[in-house]
Parts: sequence; structure tokens; C-alpha cells
Amino acid sequence: MPVQRLDTWDEGAGHVPSVRHGKPWLARLFVFGAAALLTAYGAMQMYEVVAVSGGTTALQYVLLALFTLNFSWIALAFTGAILGFLVLLRRPKAPALPTALTTRTAVVMPVYNEATARTFAAIEAMRVEIDATGLGHAFDYFVLSDSTLSDAWIAEERAFLDLRARWGDAARLYYRHRPKNHHRKAGNIGDFVSRWGATYDHMLVLDADSLMTGTCVVHLAAAMEADPDSGIIQSLPLIINRNTLFARVQQFAARIYGPVIATGLSVWSGRDGNYWGHNAIIRTKAFAAACGLPDLPGKPPFGGHVLSHDFVEAALIRRAGWSVTMLPDLPGSYEESPPSLIDVAVRDRRWAQGNLQHSRIIGAAGLKTASRQHFATGIAGYVASPLWLAQLVVGIALVLQTAYVRPEYFTSEFGLYPVWPRFDPVRALRLFGITMGILLAPKFLGLILALIDGPVRRACGGAVRLVLSSLIEILLSALIAPIAMLIQSGSVFQILVGRDTGWNPQRRDDGSIPWSDIVRRHRWHMALGLVTGIAAFAIATSLFLWMSPTILGLVLAIPISWASGQLAWGLALKRLGLLMTPEERDPPAIATQAGRLAARNAAQGLDDADALRALHAEPAFAEAHAAMLPQAAPRPRGVIDTDRALAQAKVVEAHTLDEAAAWLSPKERMALLHDRALLDRLSRLEASAA
Repeated sequence: MPVQRLDTWDEGAGHVPSVRHGKPWLARLFVFGAAALLTAYGAMQMYEVVAVSGGTTALQYVLLALFTLNFSWIALAFTGAILGFLVLLRRPKAPALPTALTTRTAVVMPVYNEATARTFAAIEAMRVEIDATGLGHAFDYFVLSDSTLSDAWIAEERAFLDLRARWGDAARLYYRHRPKNHHRKAGNIGDFVSRWGATYDHMLVLDADSLMTGTCVVHLAAAMEADPDSGIIQSLPLIINRNTLFARVQQFAARIYGPVIATGLSVWSGRDGNYWGHNAIIRTKAFAAACGLPDLPGKPPFGGHVLSHDFVEAALIRRAGWSVTMLPDLPGSYEESPPSLIDVAVRDRRWAQGNLQHSRIIGAAGLKTASRQHFATGIAGYVASPLWLAQLVVGIALVLQTAYVRPEYFTSEFGLYPVWPRFDPVRALRLFGITMGILLAPKFLGLILALIDGPVRRACGGAVRLVLSSLIEILLSALIAPIAMLIQSGSVFQILVGRDTGWNPQRRDDGSIPWSDIVRRHRWHMALGLVTGIAAFAIATSLFLWMSPTILGLVLAIPISWASGQLAWGLALKRLGLLMTPEERDPPAIATQAGRLAARNAAQGLDDADALRALHAEPAFAEAHAAMLPQAAPRPRGVIDTDRALAQAKVVEAHTLDEAAAWLSPKERMALLHDRALLDRLSRLEASAA
């Protein structure tokens, strides 16, 4: 995988398409042209609101600029949703299942300190479904571990050996653990491509929480076969298996509103689509030739390796002449989501840094205009929060100016009348209504499609429950929005001042977060809400009423965050038939099967076992572990691996396994597990003191 240059590009170096593919110019004209017209209309209306006195102050111009930027963001989402709605009204039929495949596909699951019981259950369930199509011979399976915790690593190996033994000689299941997780997930996939990619025509990239039905996988492989110019084909994963209040709200929103937005994006993007990093099939030779990611100059957060690698890989593979498309109407692609607001905030911090890094890439040579638009959309998704916050602050300042500041009698321009910082309340109210309508329109369009689709409507509990569920989602989203605004604004500020996020494993299981952690994370949000509410009420009752949704969300930040992670609240709504999705009412067979397999794996206690004790107690397993280790590179003279040296000293001095386990730090454990000599020394220790 040659490292790509961003400062130059040779147009003749890429893939030459076999046929000339048209671009969806009409769809793009509709989406971007209508969004531009809407933005111009909104800006004119806001100007009329602030220019009622015949003159406009500098602060009012700032408000106008901020409003225009924020309005353009929601206008683009609105026009894209309109396009998706019109397309989905036609209800495209699913294609017939292919009867043959002539290519080979590697199903790859990167893992990073994940629950082994779940990840290997997903691989097993997917293989059963793929084999049931009669085309299982075209697929091999890889678990690519970047785990940095010794217990997780050893649990993965035990699960792999167990599953491979049960599948027998035709297992076609492989496992690899990297000693150093260089470049994180992008490096993990890159290592696979460099070592095994030439064996496979395609790779199906998963996440640790991914599930894909056999028919979905086979359809993706067939679509890639049928289109020799395709580099990436992205499916639309739906959220399943979620039970906390927050996760069920996300699950419902993704199922009812997500297809409208994704379909619009797919139509106007055409073959210039985007990649979301998982549940997508990729042509390996195209990926190898075009997607070697360079390190960005400088230090993190803007320099270093690329965090949000998927957008960049899509842009580079498109630059090289391969197409990137999406199949939003292909069923059978699933994922899970974080269980609480705080868990989303942790993941979102990394995504924010990755998307802001794209400001260093958006101008790269040779990129397609649509790829630059995808980058711009990702950046705007995070910059929108501080812009919204700035708009609120400027709005409050203008109300203060109107209430307490004397008019400006002598301006730089000659005039007979003073400049009064006034507003037109009637126009302001009308503009507020228009803005809210545009903001909520994608939700209402998705609701309409669900209401007119009989099977979906009935699976969601009927029309009444479906409408009530949408109202609950809108209410909870409105309360969470100001909290998310401050969280994202804080993330953007931290990134701008140079704070790196790192890469923490995602918490995927349902469960609550300790109350003390919730209070610590949200106390300043609540305090800001109280101060803002008191100040707004003291300035003007109308200002307080205008800001009441934002104030209420911030004041209730702690209880809202607590409630978001509660299983009981989510399950209570489930019993009432609210926030139901078709996949929740009638779970996909693969999800049911994966759940059973995960429970069976969990009963074996692999995720609960201590790595050192597991290796010590099972000599055959310890021998298999040692056999899977890569050949160690010769150590340069004078270069000492301190973790290995300390591990060696402690294991040599220890008399029992208990002593060694107590003395070794996590990094020293990993060093020991990578060293055959130290593993042999560990095996000779007594299990415990006599």
C-alpha cells in the first residue's frame, strides 16, 4: 500500500473506468440549488428582522452572519431529505439473490479490547447465514486484533481456536494479533491488505458490533462483481439490540428517519459517495493502490495519523478513478450504538478530532468536488455547535443592548435619525417557525413514509404509537440538543487548543454510569443553564421564553444524562409499544442466533479469565499461543525494551504464578505474552504458594 501524496496527483495514474458514467446533475442542482435559495431567503428574512429601524449595528450583522451559516446547514439537510423522500415513495424492490459468485471475499472484523463472546458470536452467525445461501465457498473470515489488554488478547485466541476446531478443516477462519496497533483501525486494515489482500478480490469490512445477513453479504459481493469500476459499496446499517432509553431513541430515529436522509445522500452523490468505515465491501486492489494514508504534518490533534480514516479512504479511492456508491435500500445490515449520552460523547470527541483533521485534507490535489463536500459536511457537523452557541450569545447581547444601551446618534455614516438596535418581533416569530419546520422536516418525512408503509406501521405498534414515538423522540432530542451543543463546543475548543483525544475502546453493553461520573461531567452544563435562565428572566420575559428549551435542557442535564442510560426506562417504553422498530418487534434471525451464540460463549467465561492463569493452566493452549506469535525481529544492540526487561526480572524473581500476576503491570504482561522465553519461564512457576 504505497503512501499517498496529498499535495500532488497524476490524473493518468488512476483507474480508467470501463464505461463512461454520468453524474446526477439534476439531483445535485435540486439539493444544492434549493438549499442555496432557502438560505438566501432565510438570510433576507433575518436581515428584515434586525434592520427594522432602518439601520443595522455591527452586532446585528454578526448575528445575521451566524444565522446564515447555521441556516445553510439545516437547509441542505432539508433538501437532501426531500430528495430521499421522493425516491422512497417509489418503493424499489429488492434484487433477486445471486446464484453464483466467481470472486473471493474476505470478511474482516477488526477488534480492539472488545467482548470476545460477542465478536466471535457475530462471526459464527454470519458464516451460518452466508453458507445457507449456497455461496459460502466464496468467503473467508478474519479476526484482526489490535487489543492492548492481555486478558482480551488471550480470550480472543481461545475463542478462535475453539471455533476453528468446531468448524473443522474447512474453517477458513483466521486470526492475527498486531504487537503494536500502529495507525489504529486504518493501520489494522492496511496490515491485512498488505499481507493477505492479493488473495482476495474484495474485503467486507465490519465493526466489532456489526451483523450482516447472508443475503446482504452476497448481494454486496454480486454488486461488486457486476461493476468493474466500483471501489467501495456501502450499505446502510440499522441499529438493533438496544434497550436503554437513549439507545432506543437512537435506534428508532435511525430506522424511521435514517433511510430518508441516506437515500437523498446516495442519489445526489451517485458514484462520488462516501464510506462510513464498516458494513461495506471494498475492492482490495483498488484500496491497496489508492488508500495508503499519510501521516499529517505536525502533532495531534491536527497532525499525526488520520483518525476519521473512512472519509479519506473514500476520497482517495474516488480520486484514483474507482467509484464509491451506497445501497441504502439493501436490507440486512446492522450495528449497535452507545448506551448513554456520556458514551456517545466519548466517541463523539474522537470523531470531532477526526473530522476537524479533514480541514488539512479537504484541499488535497485531485479530489472530486463531491468528496470535498463530504469533508465539508463532516467538519460543519461539529463546527455547527460552537456556531449555534455563538448565535445564542450574540442574541442575548443584542437583547441587552436593546434594553440597556443608548442608541447610536452619531454613526460613521451621516443620517438624520439615530441607529436603534431593534427587532421586528412578528418577522422574528415567523422566521423561527420556518427554521423549526425546516429542521424537523426530515423527521416528519420519515414518519410519513412509515405511516403509509403497512408492515412498518404495524411493526411500530400502529399509527397512534408511531406518532407518539416520534413525539417522544423529538422531545428527548430537543432536551439533549443543548447538552450536546456544549459537549461538542467543548470538544472543538479542546482540539483548537491542541488537546489530543487518543483512542478509547467503545462501551457497547447496556448499563448505567455511576451517578458521581454523571454529576462530574454535567455539573457545569447545569450551572450554565441556571445562570442563563436567571439572567434571561432578569433581562426580559420574552427572552426567557424564547430560550426556555435550551435553558430547560441544560438545567436538567444531570437527570437527563442519568435517564439516558437507564435500562428500566427504555424497557418500560418497550412494554408500552413505544419507540418500537420492525427489527425490534420481529428480530432478524441473525440477531437472535448471534444472541444465543454470545450467551453460550459468555458461559464459557473467556472474557472473565486471567490471561496468565489461562496459559499456565492449559499447556496445550500456551503452546498454541506461542505458535501464533510472529517471529521476533532482532533487537539492536543497546536498545532495551523496558517493559520486557522488567517483565523478565519479575518473572525470574517470582516463585509462584500469584506473585508474577501481582507484580506485572499491564504493559509488562503484554511484553511477556509476546516473548516465548518468558512464556516458558511462566509455565514453570508454581500455581500458588504451598
